[in-house]
Parts: sequence; structure tokens; C-alpha cells
Amino acid sequence: MNWTVRRASLPGGLPDEALLAAMAHGDADAGAAFVRRYAARVYGLALKVVGDPGLAEDVSQETFVRCWRHAAVYDPRRGPATTWVLTIARNLAIDTLRLQRPIPFDPALLVELWAPAAGPAPEDEAVGRDALAEVRVALGSLSPAQRRALLRATFGGQSAAEIAEAEAIPVGTAKTRIRAGLLKVRAALAERERP
Repeated sequence: MNWTVRRASLPGGLPDEALLAAMAHGDADAGAAFVRRYAARVYGLALKVVGDPGLAEDVSQETFVRCWRHAAVYDPRRGPATTWVLTIARNLAIDTLRLQRPIPFDPALLVELWAPAAGPAPEDEAVGRDALAEVRVALGSLSPAQRRALLRATFGGQSAAEIAEAEAIPVGTAKTRIRAGLLKVRAALAERERP
């Protein structure tokens, strides 16, 4: 059967093996069709294992990146593509859980954050406490992954590359977590300021 002719008319209708072969040769349309075909199953499996929607999205993204990179080594004789892609997702999800550890912070930094400043007026302290409480609530609305990335970037002074290395994630994922977390915190704070 001529896959080129069939793919031109039905890009999503190709068998998994043909999509993976096309992906191995850099075909972006085949990659998109493969992602559409497996996105829900991969995300569902990742969510079931990690229990966090944001983290499940990261696992799903990394699963498809690995599928793209390793499409050339897929061997249909060893099992169906479904098994192959879901095994990659499962292993990544388990590895992600293993890497989730409490992040140590410098105690001096924590003391600075919670210690009252010397000399402000009582009314300024009250306003500051209210603002701090609002920031805590806004941070509480973030996923654990976004919260860690945002705290590492803002209070820890780490770059996206340093966060990516510490979390064992791609730099783009670290940047996305920081940006999304910052936008959510800003939106939550802006919502509280509205009368």
C-alpha cells in the first residue's frame, strides 16, 4: 500500500506504525495526528499516576517529545504502538513522582519573609499583613509544580534553567510554569482588588 498517497488524503487515518515511521523522518503532520490520537489516553494515565493536572500535562508533553525523538526505534514486532506510548507515559509519570521532594529553602530567607519589619507604623503593618495574606491565598490556588517554580524564581532567585535542572524538566516547561503561575497570582490579586 502506498502510504504517501493515503496520508495526503487521510493524515489521521494512517495506522500507528505509519505515523511513527513518518515522525521518524520529521513529518510534523504525522506527529500532530499521533498526538491527537493518543493525547487523551496519555493525559488520563499521567493524571491517574501523579494526581495533579498540571503535572499530568507536563508528563504528557514530555511523553510526546520522547515519542518524536524515538519514533525511529519503535519496533511493531515487539508490541502495538498503544502499549509503547502508554509505557513511556507511565514510566515518565512514575519518575516524576520520584523526583517530587520537598524543596529546601534557606532558613534565613524564611525568617526574612515572616519577620516583621523594624519601624513601620501599625497601619502599614496591617496593610502589609492583608497583602501577604492575599498573596498566600493566590499562591494556594496554583498547582504544586507552578508554586514551586514561581517560589524558586522569585524568592530563590533561580533562573528557568536552574529550575529545570532541579525539577528534571525541560527549560520550556519551567518557563511555562513560572509564567502561568505569575499570571494566575496576578489575576487572583486583581480579582480581590475589584469592588
